[in-house]
Amino acid sequence: MGMDSLIRRGHPIAFGLLILFGIVEGAITTWLTVKYNRNHNYGSISIRDRVRLLVFTSWFTVLFSFIYLLLFLHSASTGSVLTSVASHLIFLGFAWILWTAGVASLTAAIGGGINCSTVNRNVVYCNQLNAAMGFGWAEWLLVTGILVTVIICGIRAFRRGDGARGQLVHV
Repeated sequence: MGMDSLIRRGHPIAFGLLILFGIVEGAITTWLTVKYNRNHNYGSISIRDRVRLLVFTSWFTVLFSFIYLLLFLHSASTGSVLTSVASHLIFLGFAWILWTAGVASLTAAIGGGINCSTVNRNVVYCNQLNAAMGFGWAEWLLVTGILVTVIICGIRAFRRGDGARGQLVHV
């Protein structure tokens, strides 16, 4: 199987997974944010703010992944600037920075994950924080893998002579 057919099959799967995990992460972090805003019972301001960053990052990723999925399904090889390697690199690079900052900072704020059954202190929404951290790292892995794949496609586009405006798949 050639790289182009692999990209044609893999892009919808990968972006579908980004959307699915992003919705789950967005639901968890949105719920946490609503609870924090209503009850003012966040463990610290840093945890509250990091969860809010993940709310934005989740829904940003869901929205743009959905747009890129539709554009790719519409015109994968004949596409426009919006389906180019450069456009994918800009979106995924920005998403990677947001996921790295958000999930790494939340992990640091809660101490690398909490064993909720043996914690010595009262951690409000302990299981939900762990779930947000876990799904966040899963989303980070997906974004990282897709970003590496797009970089490889970019190298192929440069070698073809298309440059950064080249498409992910060649006709």
